[in-house]
Amino acid sequence: MLNSSKILILLYLIPALTIAQNLLPPIYNYKPLEYKGASKNWGLSVNEKGELFVANNKGLLYFNGEKWSLNKLPNNTIIRSAASVGDRIYTGSYEEFGFWKKNKTGVLEYTSLTHLIKNHLFTSEEFWEILQVDNKILFRSFSAIYIYENDKITVIDPQEIISDIIAYKNRIIVAAGTEGLFEIKDEAIVPLDNQGLLVDKTITDMVIIENGLLIGTKLNGCYLLDDAKLEPWKAMVNDELKMHQLNKILNLTTKKIAFGTIKNGVYLFDPDTQTSQVLNKESGLQNNTVLAMLQFNNQLWLGLDNGIARVRLNNPITYYTDYYGTLGMVYDMAFHNNKLYVGSNTGVFYFENNELKFVEGSQGHVWDLEVVADNLFCGHNTGTYKLNHTKLEKVSSFSGGYEIKKIPEQNSSYMQGTYNGLVKYKKREDDSWEVTKVDGDVNFPIKQLCFETPNILWAAHPYKGFYRIHINNDFDEVVSIKQYIGENAPSEFNIKIYNIKNQIVFFNDKTWYKYDPILDRIILFEEFQKFNNKELLFFDDSYFWFVDNEEEKEIIHTNLKTDSLLITDLQLRERLVSDSQNMIKLSDSLAFITLSDGFAKINRSQFQKQLDSFALPTPTLNFIKDEKDTHTVNQNALKIPFKYSHDITIEVASPELIQPRYHYKLKGPKNYEAYATNGFINFQNLPYGDYFFNVSTVGIDNETSSPSTVEFKISPPWYLSKISIALYILMAIAGVFIVRWYNARKLERKREELELQMKKEQKEKLATLEKEKLAKEIKLKQNELASTTLNIAKKNEMILELKNMLVLHKDKFSNSQRYRSFIKKLNNSVKDTEDWKRFEVNFKELHEDFFERLLKKYPTLTPKDLKLCAYLKMNLSTKEIAPLMAITIRGVEIHRYRLRKKLQIDSTKNLSNFLITF
Repeated sequence: MLNSSKILILLYLIPALTIAQNLLPPIYNYKPLEYKGASKNWGLSVNEKGELFVANNKGLLYFNGEKWSLNKLPNNTIIRSAASVGDRIYTGSYEEFGFWKKNKTGVLEYTSLTHLIKNHLFTSEEFWEILQVDNKILFRSFSAIYIYENDKITVIDPQEIISDIIAYKNRIIVAAGTEGLFEIKDEAIVPLDNQGLLVDKTITDMVIIENGLLIGTKLNGCYLLDDAKLEPWKAMVNDELKMHQLNKILNLTTKKIAFGTIKNGVYLFDPDTQTSQVLNKESGLQNNTVLAMLQFNNQLWLGLDNGIARVRLNNPITYYTDYYGTLGMVYDMAFHNNKLYVGSNTGVFYFENNELKFVEGSQGHVWDLEVVADNLFCGHNTGTYKLNHTKLEKVSSFSGGYEIKKIPEQNSSYMQGTYNGLVKYKKREDDSWEVTKVDGDVNFPIKQLCFETPNILWAAHPYKGFYRIHINNDFDEVVSIKQYIGENAPSEFNIKIYNIKNQIVFFNDKTWYKYDPILDRIILFEEFQKFNNKELLFFDDSYFWFVDNEEEKEIIHTNLKTDSLLITDLQLRERLVSDSQNMIKLSDSLAFITLSDGFAKINRSQFQKQLDSFALPTPTLNFIKDEKDTHTVNQNALKIPFKYSHDITIEVASPELIQPRYHYKLKGPKNYEAYATNGFINFQNLPYGDYFFNVSTVGIDNETSSPSTVEFKISPPWYLSKISIALYILMAIAGVFIVRWYNARKLERKREELELQMKKEQKEKLATLEKEKLAKEIKLKQNELASTTLNIAKKNEMILELKNMLVLHKDKFSNSQRYRSFIKKLNNSVKDTEDWKRFEVNFKELHEDFFERLLKKYPTLTPKDLKLCAYLKMNLSTKEIAPLMAITIRGVEIHRYRLRKKLQIDSTKNLSNFLITF
């Protein structure tokens, strides 16, 4: 018999084991559209870095952890098998096998090996399996085995159909169709003893386990070969494998065995507990037909009939996912009477025999599941119920049972917030409940409440803030109520209230506050300021669970001192619902978290063990790509031309991790530092210069690995290159000389201009002086001419007066001859030509071409006319002209009249002015 302590442990483990059947590791599906290949994937292999190679209907798929690429054979045939050995990836196809190898730029190039086959013809063979044994590579088709070693191929061509091969205890075991097992000896296959159980049974796969060689058949389950003994495998999962057509077997490092089936996905079987977890379409696998399986570290790769899947084994977080929408969003969970109950927006569910079942009559929104005085209460949209196993019993008709809390220092008395105020619960001795509404001014929805003292509680309204409520000693009436609104108080919307170590604490608008009872006001909660923007999921006396409300959705488990754990699992972050998530603690290590479509279980101790034992891998730097070229990172002195540097992408990968995160730093003329959720880190419009880039993988606790680094240089633009700078220097020097030459030329031109200007000014000055001199001379000559003319006029006038006097006194002359002599002399004096000649000479000096121009224009003019014209040009009056011409004034006027006609001058015009301006 078991003792009582063992019975208690067993009872405690029953629900945990039951839940374990439903809680599965996260599954990541890759669809054909994502990996850009065909749907069927026949073989899987990884290299030491964790890079995946997949035998696909369209060719060889290559996944470096971030990016998929498809590599086709020259004949475009289906690849049925793949095996990574060293730096080669061997593949088998239709009448073709060989290996792929990366070139310097990381591109896979294919080399065929079929030309090494001598004296053997293909018979429509496809190579379904590749096995490395020591230095040999074995290629298996259904009809033959080809052994490649030292660039030679040996062919083993038995009569039997070959369905599988394996290296077991230094032997190569061959499964020959329905005839059992054989062994390769001396280039032939020899049957093993005691194979009667396998006759007429199609062997699909073989794997080495702790007890021997596990042999899987298509429809008859598994058999175990231990030395020479063959017997049916006695495991509970065998019946399931017979039903769902076993196809592949894989022995996992977790001490479990994975069975891939054609009809129902993968069974993860634990030989110790004889239990299985099923990964199929119902649990998130995109297809139930498993064609290939592979384990790398804690990851299980699955090649499916439609797609590829990746499963994280031994994950400290496991999930229950509602793929059909029956469960809905989960709001609360509880354990009661060895059953796990789940409350969602569609009702209450429970697990029984590994199956989710619905509690009849619980339709509607469930807000709260709480164990109250050994009873499981369900706060429901329509009221509050007591759950008796799988039946509901109504306890309260008050709608909307939000949250129920025990009243301090009271036995079996509780307070609940509802849609319309507070409700008091008191358990009677007969196990029934007395439910009464608390009277007073509290008639609004109370989503959250907590007690400050037995008679003072705090209540949060979903939209109108929070209240401090005083209740009487019977807890059935509100004595007073105070709402806190002020400068330092939180906003009124969506406030969370907690009693943390006897302090009333509030979370609102990304900030933590607390109530100061001495000051009777709300102040900042200093102890939690570093957790601003983080909602409190759960807390106890030692630890706090926070969740980041921003995009990261990180979960922090901390004691506020030195012990801290950061959980950044991507699937958990994607499925948390802000303001509605909830945590239920089972033990110091185990906790449940509600999700939008199910729930998750967190094993904190397993988390810690993984963190202590797991070293984050250093990411691989694959290439740097600019706008034109792709550069390998192992290049020395990597240079990127400036004209192609406006968009630079650095690809990093960490194939050992599922959906890795990275932390990177870029140092140079421009610095960057950030986290990245994918391996394509992009920089735009970097200035030219030398850069140093390092990147690390980030663990679930935000720890970083050792970095991978690369240095690269962005060349200056052409106008800042060394040649350009040298040219600029030469141009600057030339410019100096040109400027000096130009300035010298300019100075010379200025000197010449000044000299010319000085000469011009001097010449103008001389001309002015000359002009002035000439003007003086002309003035002098004019004066002289005028003086001479006047003198002649006066002389002639005097002579004429003498003549007139002689004429008047003619009678007094006794001698008439003497009189005539005097008269003649006087007439000669008046008509003296010498005077005119002198006048004419002086006049021509002043007006040298006057007479010529007059005669040219008026050729009929007489010398007397010319003489009158000269006197008129000198602006002499008629009175002054008369003595000069030895005629009377009347004679001058008559002469002027005649001259006007000859010159054809109108009587309205002045004759003197005409001649002066002529």
